[in-house]
Amino acid sequence: MELFVVFAVTLMIAVLFSGKAHRSILSTAVVFLAAGFLVGEGGFGWVDISPTDPLVIDLAEVALFAVLFTDGMHATRSRLANVWHLPGRALTIGLPLTFALGALAAHWLVGLGWVEAMLLSAVLAPTDPVFAEAIVGRKEIPARLRTLLNVESGLNDGLALPVVIVLIALAEHDSPHLAVILGEIALGVLFGFVIPWLLLKLEASRWFSAHGRYEPLNVFAIGLVLYAACEVTHANAFLAAFTAGATVAAVAPGVQRSFEQFGELVAELVKLAAILVFGALLSVSLFTGIGAAGWALVVVLLLVVRPVSLGLALPGKLSTREFIAAAWFGPKGFASVTYGLLVLTSTSPHAEEIFELVAATIAVSIVAHSSTDVVIARWFAERGPGNGSGDGSGGGPDPGDDGVQDTPGPLLAGGALDDSS
Repeated sequence: MELFVVFAVTLMIAVLFSGKAHRSILSTAVVFLAAGFLVGEGGFGWVDISPTDPLVIDLAEVALFAVLFTDGMHATRSRLANVWHLPGRALTIGLPLTFALGALAAHWLVGLGWVEAMLLSAVLAPTDPVFAEAIVGRKEIPARLRTLLNVESGLNDGLALPVVIVLIALAEHDSPHLAVILGEIALGVLFGFVIPWLLLKLEASRWFSAHGRYEPLNVFAIGLVLYAACEVTHANAFLAAFTAGATVAAVAPGVQRSFEQFGELVAELVKLAAILVFGALLSVSLFTGIGAAGWALVVVLLLVVRPVSLGLALPGKLSTREFIAAAWFGPKGFASVTYGLLVLTSTSPHAEEIFELVAATIAVSIVAHSSTDVVIARWFAERGPGNGSGDGSGGGPDPGDDGVQDTPGPLLAGGALDDSS
């Protein structure tokens, strides 16, 4: 009940200040993180909660399911065909490089074993646009930069998830368990395709039809049925969600469009609730417990791994100014929060150490990235709308412009609860 009251008050404050937040470095994500920290063990101690509480796990799982479900809807071939050039390289080259370099850093700096180092790196590899909203939601930012960050962030959660699941099983030193995990992954993908396809075909048949005002609830109901099926059969719900989102968009694009705004709003609300709970789990002892080596790893993950990986994946593809923005905005977001909680609830002997490093990295990322998005957006605005040149030259088209069209930003753009476009 205490957490519900805190969430309600924090949401109301975020709404009331959303107009000012849109024009400043004030971030909705930081507001919810700070509120959670203040009421939790690290602050006044009004809320007593631990990472293993059922509420924490259930909320994180439901929120990640919702986020992956909506993310999957942006993964259709038709949507990606014209914007795939830069995001495709970032995902197929940059993401594996991020994973490899992060694992090397974790092994060398904090002495984790190779499996544990790879697990930590996989947890932190995905990026999240919710902490860089002003970048992907403002017209003064070049379209291709917005597209790069938006598409990359929307798809890398689902790509990293199977790796995280398999590495958790390996970290638990349980080979039979690994076989079970692989079966759950396969069943989740199967459910993610079959269940939405069957229900959408049923709704489109001559025996049934959804009334206009209930069309958004059609996809919502499909999500609920899918989640329930995964709970009963122990199929992997996260991969099922991502697959289902792509299936809905491919099979019934009209139905998907009717659900999109409603679905993204629901996903953002549960995501903010999860960030609030994550903040309540933070404490001063957590930040002091990782030591100098742990903080060195945090710095390397945020300031070295992302720029190097992106530079190797996109050599000469972006202007200087665009590359700086893209390299900086590789924030560790909500998916990493949930993956970190999955690690913590595992039986890995290093679960707590990995979670502490993950939590510190995410907390720093939330504050740093969501407090600088508006600043970077204004930096681009100084050169005029759509000008990504970082060489100090005058106006004109971006060097190497690939002609991609504007891609709409997330629903909660600019770190505020409003539309920033």
